[in-house]
Amino acid sequence: MKKVMVVFPHPDDESFACGGTLAKCKEANQMTCLICVTSGCGGRTGPYSIDCREKLARHREQELGKAAEVLGISRLDLFRYPDGSLAEADFDELVGRIREAITDWQPDVVVTFPPDGVTGHPDHIVTCKATTRAVELAELEMSTDDYPDLYYVSIPHYYDHCPDKGPNPAVPITGKVDITRFRLQKGEALRAHQSQVYSVNRAYPGVIEGDFGVIGCYEYYTLVRSKGKPVELNPRRTGSR
Repeated sequence: MKKVMVVFPHPDDESFACGGTLAKCKEANQMTCLICVTSGCGGRTGPYSIDCREKLARHREQELGKAAEVLGISRLDLFRYPDGSLAEADFDELVGRIREAITDWQPDVVVTFPPDGVTGHPDHIVTCKATTRAVELAELEMSTDDYPDLYYVSIPHYYDHCPDKGPNPAVPITGKVDITRFRLQKGEALRAHQSQVYSVNRAYPGVIEGDFGVIGCYEYYTLVRSKGKPVELNPRRTGSR
């Protein structure tokens, strides 16, 4: 049985980035762990009248719990760092907490955002840096047979329906996962984040209303570290599973 750990800064990142993959892991009897670094207290409130950051954080954690249930996530860790402030957080402490989770749970695969954060969001970028460093440090405490593979996730179609554009991709996509049979779960997981109706609708118009036609059949990744060593990236080499 393989174990897959995903590390993202905000509730809903997991559904946007790899919801179909997580659901596919569940069907394959693979255990999944989600580390959510913040509780999203700096996000929009959507249709809800929430008048303080603490209430919004608890509400978004509840939405995340529903999404995790839809995707069959085995373990959910909430770090509860302040949303939007990861660049000012104690970086070594954050790295240490992720490293500890890795050495404790012993995943075969770790997934996080790429260096550009897909959208350029500072919290996304810090999470990438911290997770990458945590994997490197975790290897010092693990046997070579237990080293996890590290993947960066990409969402190449995120801006297809947006008036603005994101940063140029920081790494080439080298692999993809066929989620054709899991588009329903991805859509329902996104719908669980009702407070984020603006974000969901700008990237996946119609999904909040139950129309999942805009959700593609693949989710995309880049293997960047394997067997304790960085992977030399070749943008011409891609694969799927």
